[in-house]
Parts: sequence; structure tokens; C-alpha cells
Amino acid sequence: MKVERHEAVLVALRTQGMCSVPGLAATLAVSEATVRRDLAELEQQGRLQRVHGGATAVDPMHRPEEPVPFARVVLNAKRQKEAIARRAAALVADGDVVLLDIGTTTMLLARALRGREITVVTSSLAVLDELRHDDHVEVILLGGVVRRSYHSLVGVLTEDALRQVRASIAFLGASGINAAGEFLDTTVVEVPVKRAMMRAADRTVLLADHTKVPGHGTIVVGSLALVDTVVTDDQTDPAALAGLGEGLAEHPVEVLIG
Repeated sequence: MKVERHEAVLVALRTQGMCSVPGLAATLAVSEATVRRDLAELEQQGRLQRVHGGATAVDPMHRPEEPVPFARVVLNAKRQKEAIARRAAALVADGDVVLLDIGTTTMLLARALRGREITVVTSSLAVLDELRHDDHVEVILLGGVVRRSYHSLVGVLTEDALRQVRASIAFLGASGINAAGEFLDTTVVEVPVKRAMMRAADRTVLLADHTKVPGHGTIVVGSLALVDTVVTDDQTDPAALAGLGEGLAEHPVEVLIG
């Protein structure tokens, strides 16, 4: 069990960049004391770096070009992510043009949208894999540079393509939402694509499971004032949810629980 926990911790860090002790404890269904012991052991092995309240990814054996194992990453908070995907899918109407960001939750959302008479525009190769054989969904894959580790397309070609798109709704992922009401990402080259997706859509929906509310990241994508709806799960701290709207009185954010 310890080996499996350690691997799950490392997968979470490679995906999110930084994870909190409470978030890891909730994801792994163990105590915070157990998580702290695991982090101490992994730090001694040189596989992560502990920081106040959690840990950041440090893995000298991992090459950036290696694919992130999506099938394993999606197992982190899998029940909650599937619930978020189902709730988000209910926001989509037949005929909509839907923008889907990268990530395991948006991949599950694509799965939940199978069989719908909609158009999906995406920079995610994982989303493409979910919908490529569906005759009902029209799929538009944005161009760009392939980032194999994230199963994504990025760069000026992706951003230029998004300038031609007018979508009904955009679903974005994030590394975390902080106490200041900002949503963050850990991958610099993904941030311009997320911002372009928001500009291209009439409505922006942020998908964030309980490990990301609150959460961490390296780059601020934007304020929650730019987001219409946040969809999270039933394990999210109510106090953290209550704080999402603070300071955003002129632009209240709808919060939905999956």
C-alpha cells in the first residue's frame, strides 16, 4: 500500500506541480500524518521537495518529454472527477459549440458528452481520443505544438486558431484556486491557450475538484471574476467554497456541486 501511495503522490505532483497535505490526504483517503510521513520518505529519496503545507514536484529521473500516464492520473479523485464531468455535461445544450481544455476532468467530460449533437473544439489529444469515433459529435482539433507529456497542443498556432472560434461555452481546468480568488496553472505555455479559450466563449466554466479548492499553481490564469461557473465535488471544503465569492460582489460566481 505504501508503494502505491507513493506512486500516487508522485503522479499528482507531476500533474499539478504542487499539492497540499490536506489535498493529498483527501485524494488518497488517508490521514494527514500518513501523508507527511510519505512526503518525508520521498524527500529523503530525492523524488520531491517539501514546502510549507505540502510538496512540489522534483523527479530527476523523469524526462519532460515522457507522457503523463493519463490512465493513472485519472484515478486520483476519480469518483469526484466523474461527478464533476456529469454535472458539467448537463450545462451543454444540443447544438452548442463547446471548447474543452486539457486535463483528466475535461477528458471525462468529453466521455460524458458522447452521443450529443454538438461541436467540440479542443487542444486536448485525450479529448480527441474520447470522441474521434463518435458520429454525433463534430470535433475540431486546434493546431499547434504537441506536448506529449500533457496530451496537449500549445503555441501561436493554437492561439491563432482560437481567434477564429466563437463558442457557446468553454470548460477549463486549473491547478488550483487561491484565497485571493485567482485560478492558477503550473505550466506556463498552457496559460495563453486557456486565456484565449475564455475570450472565444460566451460562458466560461471552471472544473476544479476538492484538491484544487484551495490549490496552488505557478502562473495566474485570471481572476474568478472572468469565470461564470465553478463546478466542484462534494468533498470540497465548504469554507473554501464560501470564500470564492469574496471580493467579487459585482460578478458573483455560480458554484455547482457534482
